Amino acid sequence: MTFRRPTALLAVGVMVAACSSAPAPETATTTGTSPAPATPAATAEPSVLTPVIAHAVAEPIPVPATDGKTHLVYELALTNTLSQDVTLTSLAVRDGDRTLLDLPADAIGAWTRLFGTPSPTTVLGPAQSAYVWLDVALTDGAPVPERLTHALGISLRQPQPPLIPATLTENVAPVAVQKRRPIVIRPPLTGPNWLDADGCCGISGHRGALNPINGQAWAAERFAIDYLQLTPDGRLFTGASTDLAGFPYYGADIHAVADGPVVSVADGMPEAVPFAAPTGLALDQYPGNHVVQDLGDGNYALYAHLQTGSIAVKPGDRLSAGQVLARLGNTGNTDAPHLHFHVMSTPDPLRADGLPFVFSSFDLQATLPDSQDALSAGRPATMPPPSPPRPQRDVMPLQDDLMTYAANP
Repeated sequence: MTFRRPTALLAVGVMVAACSSAPAPETATTTGTSPAPATPAATAEPSVLTPVIAHAVAEPIPVPATDGKTHLVYELALTNTLSQDVTLTSLAVRDGDRTLLDLPADAIGAWTRLFGTPSPTTVLGPAQSAYVWLDVALTDGAPVPERLTHALGISLRQPQPPLIPATLTENVAPVAVQKRRPIVIRPPLTGPNWLDADGCCGISGHRGALNPINGQAWAAERFAIDYLQLTPDGRLFTGASTDLAGFPYYGADIHAVADGPVVSVADGMPEAVPFAAPTGLALDQYPGNHVVQDLGDGNYALYAHLQTGSIAVKPGDRLSAGQVLARLGNTGNTDAPHLHFHVMSTPDPLRADGLPFVFSSFDLQATLPDSQDALSAGRPATMPPPSPPRPQRDVMPLQDDLMTYAANP
């Protein structure tokens, strides 16, 4: 089973976590090109030393979700420029004078990881760098900001007054909020009990996977979903955990989420034994058998870990929304059968920026409590009390959402 880990290449395994226990590269610099240095304006605020420098990995795109909120999901890259430890004491995300997210000392560590390490931290050693994963959730009806700024509180043991006091708040990493809207698509599956096992917006295996490729860090999986289908009694599989036939959803039809041409296809990788962590994968083998589709307007869809020999399309084919393109499998960097799906800014499954998307319609059955241990052991997930499904339109599922997708949306 795949467990929740902060970083891993194509973290598309089962459960709320990275695909498998196989080691993988973790972090590097920044998504896309590095930001150009700002040019001071004549009316700018006075220059001050900022021992921790910072920038946003990408400009956030507002996306409405099943919790009734609009989410701004992005990451900050921090670097300690000093030769001594710096402790992070707070972080506030602001829209002008309005504070949208406030992380005090006892919370910021949970969202921060040093480059190359999986453990939460609030301390940046000399010349160390880290990422802070942010999810700014705006309540229904709240205005979407045009620009965000960040007030970062730090402390150090060896201050250098008057230049660097023992404690200070830095104003860093201003970032614009994109005007573009998330693409509206259909779900890639049909039927009940589909679990979003590794989705937005915490630090799941997907969100934590900032992969260093060609000298840059890419967050292709920022909004990725790992789909598992639970049985009516809430189980993932029956019988032996290593038997693919014990996963009832193995071989489920995968549907095109929109009209658009096929860009690339990879097939021929063998089915993996469930819960046997794959090793020795090349970079292009992490998605397993997969299809990349051009959805238009700079959006590309990845359908990954497809069943060997099941892909029914080829590059250049123009797909129609709802068309069956392959079957759900267990190939590549995966611990158990599932569909990994995400939308990205380029046709490369990993060397891309992850883009948000919303589904045109589906039913939200429930949001499950963390159930990865039970499911991986073959026990039923803890289900909330029965309640009528809640119809959803033009929103993004969140991690642990349990959903029904209509056959003909």
